[in-house]
Amino acid sequence: MAQISKLPPEQWDPRIAAAVKPEEATDLEQGLTRYFAHCPEQALGLMGFGGALKMNRSLPDRLVELVRLRIAFFNQCRSCMAIRYKDALADGLDEQLVCSLEKPAEADNLSDAEKSAIHYGELFATDHLAIDDAVHDDLRRHFSEAQIVELGMTVAFFVGFGRLAATWKMVEELPAAFQDMEKTLSPWGEEAIAVR
Repeated sequence: MAQISKLPPEQWDPRIAAAVKPEEATDLEQGLTRYFAHCPEQALGLMGFGGALKMNRSLPDRLVELVRLRIAFFNQCRSCMAIRYKDALADGLDEQLVCSLEKPAEADNLSDAEKSAIHYGELFATDHLAIDDAVHDDLRRHFSEAQIVELGMTVAFFVGFGRLAATWKMVEELPAAFQDMEKTLSPWGEEAIAVR
């Protein structure tokens, strides 16, 4: 059971409802909005920031999704692990690539740029002070300064809000494989996922 009550769409601020169109989305697709709607102004600001990260992205959707899923594992965010975004699937993400996230440094189907971004995201989620000159030098082999900043903001968003979602234990609508809060899960190797 979730730690925070969900606000039903009919109680949302009309601006949130207009942006999300809950009548066209499943409960899972409404996601965190059902909780954030308790604080409309903050929710709208967050939606603006999240939307800017996504709509103005210069990084490949596949790369961002791989980084997101690796971070989701460290956050143990069930909803984050259970979801696959359509734009990433259209950009070549498949479950074989997701399975590569178990040992990304050893994966032969990940590009060097993807490995570098995944490593950065993993460190950000597990030991952020270990992100040193060598890590940034490796990122610079693949990305512009603007892309590194974009990656940093995106990773910060994933780490922070993934951890928040994990603490709220939002698992009721997830596939059964992701509902057990007593065991450590991974986004790779699971059969039941939701495409969003």
